Amino acid sequence: MTFTGDFTYESRPGRVVFRPGAAVTATPGEVETLGLRRVLVVCGSRGESVARTVADALGDSCAGLHAEARMHVPVEDADRAVAVARAAGADGVVAVGGGSSIGLGKAIALRTGLPLIAVPSTYSGSEMTPVWGLTEGGAKRTGRDPRVQPRSVVYDPELTLSLPVPLTVTSGVNALAHAVEALYAPDTSPLIALMAQEGVRAMAQALPSLAANPGDLDARGRALYGAWLCGTCLGATTMGLHHKLCHVLGGTFGLPHAETHTIVLPYALAYNAPAVPDALTALRRALDADDPPSALWDLAGRLGAPRSLAELGLKEADLAEAAVQVAGQPYANPRPVTADGVRAVLEAAHQGRRP
Repeated sequence: MTFTGDFTYESRPGRVVFRPGAAVTATPGEVETLGLRRVLVVCGSRGESVARTVADALGDSCAGLHAEARMHVPVEDADRAVAVARAAGADGVVAVGGGSSIGLGKAIALRTGLPLIAVPSTYSGSEMTPVWGLTEGGAKRTGRDPRVQPRSVVYDPELTLSLPVPLTVTSGVNALAHAVEALYAPDTSPLIALMAQEGVRAMAQALPSLAANPGDLDARGRALYGAWLCGTCLGATTMGLHHKLCHVLGGTFGLPHAETHTIVLPYALAYNAPAVPDALTALRRALDADDPPSALWDLAGRLGAPRSLAELGLKEADLAEAAVQVAGQPYANPRPVTADGVRAVLEAAHQGRRP
């Protein structure tokens, strides 16, 4: 890659514990390190049993378990969770689960200023960012605030062993999307480029192993390592076309988060490809492929992931409205974003044809 000697890099404070079994063995220590005495554990319904194990390990320092996290964090869910935290007298939050759980924990932190500990069980990468998101009135709003950055992240590969293969794949490709956009973000840097390339390499190599053998703990660890790097890249850079597309498709049309990222990524990258030669060079190395958009499309399809927005239930009649919404939002992107350009990306993704 061409070295650019003009950049700003800001490292954010945070602590990471990474080892098998850490969810139970390390989380209580992280709570103690932060001086917390009454933490609220939040999760979604699917991960309640795992979260309850963590809550049990916390013992008397657990003020309660709130298992109502949902995708895209509806604002009414955030209101309810904040009320629960206040009623419990919580002095901190432990979010156990995927992006929805961590997103709900961030919503509580945003409203209350309570410190957040994240115990991720998927590869969403949200735990490494100061980015929050809330959905209200059919629109998803996102922002950045240092209050929502987890003070501590506990990575436990064993937590991901029960992640079904389809969700393993889409969650992993979702993580890849964070690194891909970081490579051509306006505020990228040489350090971010290194982390992004290594994150893509680690995740792209781990996913086929996990599809073949979901119980491979070593591959689970490598995927979680890749997600950590990809999430760190997302937290340090500005999101572009890919993420804006997915926010509109999720917030307005209710499409599932990880699956939507998986489908959109090859097409958003293909759209920006003419303007990002250095990013493509890095991705060719990381993916060991000459055509990164096609390689990402092939990877998802080979692992059984959905390839078209039509499969997720998006109607062709919705494409025009989605394109207008995406093109109408100002944001940084290496190639100019127009309604026609976005419409072409959406049509290709709706049909699922090779980029």
